[in-house]
Amino acid sequence: MSTFNWELESEKQWDNMAATWNSRSRGMWETGSRKDIVPFIKQFVPAGSLICDLGCGDGTGSEKLAEAGYVVTGIDVSEEMLERARQKPGNEDCIFRKGNLADCGSPDSHFDAVMAINSIEWTNHPYESLKEMARILKPNGYACIGILGPTAGPRTNSFRRLYGEEVICNTIMPWELERLALESGWRKAGEFGVFKKAAEQLPQGSLPAELQQALSFMWVFMFQVIK
Repeated sequence: MSTFNWELESEKQWDNMAATWNSRSRGMWETGSRKDIVPFIKQFVPAGSLICDLGCGDGTGSEKLAEAGYVVTGIDVSEEMLERARQKPGNEDCIFRKGNLADCGSPDSHFDAVMAINSIEWTNHPYESLKEMARILKPNGYACIGILGPTAGPRTNSFRRLYGEEVICNTIMPWELERLALESGWRKAGEFGVFKKAAEQLPQGSLPAELQQALSFMWVFMFQVIK
């Protein structure tokens, strides 16, 4: 019988990655692949809303949400990441606590929106994470979910699964997440892609959505819970 503990192994890896992640995260949120996420959220979620940053990491995304006028709770499996999040000068009014996407410990129907950027792939059962998001959202609340696209590969974190080894990364394609959400009772309210420079030169507007997703470095969805 396997003794592999997904949550424990995930926490261990993210604790170890905290320092290197922290050194890169601000660039991602301010000028890199994540710079358009908070403006995208603002199209759907009014300022003053309660947002849960699921898989908040070092809290840079939470900081950007707070700057945009949201009331933010950040949740992560890594205590090292959470400690860095609490120490950020812009996060004095944010709440940070330990939890995971499938069991975040928040009350039912509490948040107006959730943000989960490159975190649902790092769960043992993405379906259970979608159910948890639906549980903690108010009726008609929004979930902004970003996952790495095909051109972000090869995913070294999940590659060893091909040898039958236990890994903590569930590589998900954008069309798989979309189908999973729609089959689970969500409504797609919006989406956008982030592309590498070579793919940006292609006429994406003339391509079908599935081909745009296939070219993406990251795909960001806005789903609305129906309950």
